[in-house]
Amino acid sequence: MGDHSLRTALTGGRFFESPRWHDGRWWLSDFYDHRVLVLNPDGSAETVLVVPGQPSGLGWMPDGSLLVVSMRDQRVLRRHPDGAVTEHAALSEQSEGHTNDMVVDAEGRAWVGDFGFDLMSMGDPSPTSLKRVDPDGTVTVAAEGLLFPNGMAITPDGTTLIAGESAGSRYTAWTIQPDGSLTDHRIWAQLGPTPPLGSFAEMIAQLQVAPDGCTLDAEHHLWAADALFGRCIRIAPGGEVVDEIRAPDGLGMFACMLGGEDGRDLMICAAPDFFEHKRAHSRDAVLLSTRVDVPHAGLP
Repeated sequence: MGDHSLRTALTGGRFFESPRWHDGRWWLSDFYDHRVLVLNPDGSAETVLVVPGQPSGLGWMPDGSLLVVSMRDQRVLRRHPDGAVTEHAALSEQSEGHTNDMVVDAEGRAWVGDFGFDLMSMGDPSPTSLKRVDPDGTVTVAAEGLLFPNGMAITPDGTTLIAGESAGSRYTAWTIQPDGSLTDHRIWAQLGPTPPLGSFAEMIAQLQVAPDGCTLDAEHHLWAADALFGRCIRIAPGGEVVDEIRAPDGLGMFACMLGGEDGRDLMICAAPDFFEHKRAHSRDAVLLSTRVDVPHAGLP
């Protein structure tokens, strides 16, 4: 395990998520402040978009348009290069809970997951689907039977999609066909036993790892936040955990991304917990950063 000292890159958030490195700057969402932010070179944060429906996953179209998941109203918004904002896609008919994380490929196709149940009310987890949004906004169910799809990446060659299943303690992979369909469903990494379906409390108690936001590196490993156990872990294909970064006392870790000029800055979203009734009225979320040996690869 490496020796990873953490520095604080940003404070005062409500709940940071979906960090991305794009065009030489860090971008991220703040769920409960309803803002998409960019970090300036001096360390200050600038609001680029207000999302009343609660922003989450971020990605970019080939023309430079920013796509943003709007969680509560189950939409994907598009911020065009001229600053105009439109609805890119509506996903309410295909979603069982709040829409959440997203990865956008080089063709402009977006893969979007949803919770599958009412997380904030601790409803009973249930399987849900992964949606593909084509560049024209058409929505297609790409894969079904997933346990809280969360945290996604695409390999550098553009042929493999990897998605975390937070309630399944695993990362799942598919081959992306030229037409955008997903085939060859397989387990990329099983990190602990998948609990049988039951109540929220029963399933949470059995999870050994809860995969959250993730990022690929050039050795085909994933750095991933473990949403229940206050850490980021580096996962080899197959599931071996080969490195770990522990959160400071009192914080959990909920997303991470590799970026920076050499791709070796690991940015981590941390907060005391993820519950809206606590975080919406506090500013305890922080953005942490550390250096790693292997640079970023793939998308996002």
